[in-house]
Amino acid sequence: MQHNFLPVIVGTDINAYNMSISFHEEYGIHPVLVGKEPMGFTSMSTIPQAIEYDSALWDKGAFVSILGRVAKKYKKEGRQLLLIGTNDFYVRLIIENQEKLSEWYVFNYISEDLMNNLLVKKNFYRLCDEHGLDTPDTYFYSCREQGRFNTDIRYPAIVKPSNGVEYYKNKFDGQQKVYRVETPDELLAVIDKVNASGYKDDLIIQDFIPGDDTYMWDSVFYVNSKGKAELGTLAQVVLQEHTVTAIGNYTALVTRYDEALMQKLQRFLEAVGYRGFANFDLKYDVRDGKFKVFEVNIRQGRSSYYTTANGHNMARYLVDDVIRGKEKELTYLNTEFLFTVVPKIVLKTFVDNQEINREVRRLLREGKWGNPLFYKGDKHRKRPFFMLARQINYYRKYKNNQW
Repeated sequence: MQHNFLPVIVGTDINAYNMSISFHEEYGIHPVLVGKEPMGFTSMSTIPQAIEYDSALWDKGAFVSILGRVAKKYKKEGRQLLLIGTNDFYVRLIIENQEKLSEWYVFNYISEDLMNNLLVKKNFYRLCDEHGLDTPDTYFYSCREQGRFNTDIRYPAIVKPSNGVEYYKNKFDGQQKVYRVETPDELLAVIDKVNASGYKDDLIIQDFIPGDDTYMWDSVFYVNSKGKAELGTLAQVVLQEHTVTAIGNYTALVTRYDEALMQKLQRFLEAVGYRGFANFDLKYDVRDGKFKVFEVNIRQGRSSYYTTANGHNMARYLVDDVIRGKEKELTYLNTEFLFTVVPKIVLKTFVDNQEINREVRRLLREGKWGNPLFYKGDKHRKRPFFMLARQINYYRKYKNNQW
């Protein structure tokens, strides 16, 4: 079947794969991917029709020209190119260059001003406070000014960069995505190490909310190009990655329904003028019974495929809105489903919360689960071997790494 659009997905990771299979599942389309380097998720796949690699893709000065070259290669009369980013850096570059990129592509992203308000945590937490969203107790340390840090911090505490893009430009030994510190001396040691790396933005120092992986929650929204929410979801985390460089990446989730919470998140997005996919990270605080918002990712997350698996295909929301101008009534997802990218043995062995462990086992028995990386439409001959090795490696990682 011929379609009047072609998805161009920037990235080659799990998120790019999940978006690719969403388009293939819904429309039979094989998207074009643009990436910095090959990754097994997408290079060992028959779903992309082509992957355009360019080692300069992370160069801000080259990004637009690379996408311009891709557009000229795949643009056809009467066919629109639908542009989708799959990580924070690519989405930032798309937003910063919307005017130029709109000559070749269509997309649905927020303004640059709103992006900076949401991604700069000081601004984001201020917006949360203005619109009634709860956040953890948070302090900021300026690596540019390198002054004294707040001595009123409650321990244990979490330390993480406010600007992840800049943080990872300065590689150093022992670099972690998130640090957990137990004492002021440990906090000072982390600050000294990050300062020595050359990072000049803020560090976030937050109260550690007690609880294992299952106290983390995820929410996905799609807000159309007119600023109206069309989809809202909620899921409880079953497992997240446990290696120090990947903490915060969810590997298994169970869908939930909490209308009051979803309404609060919806009102926030619509009030600030949001557009496109949004992915909230939250944690439930048993000390006061509140869901605390950590951040909102200005894109779909790598685990957001659970929306597609439950009949609300991410690709369809984009196409109906951006290509066809079709509006949808708001839906709050209310189904029972287990999303996972790890094998069953990992779920059964390493989910410590016994109530959730029993629920996971029941959902597995009842067939109410899915792993997008085993998409049946993908016929690449080497993929089964890649996935087998990956599944074995996941068991080893959870056995050897405890957060």
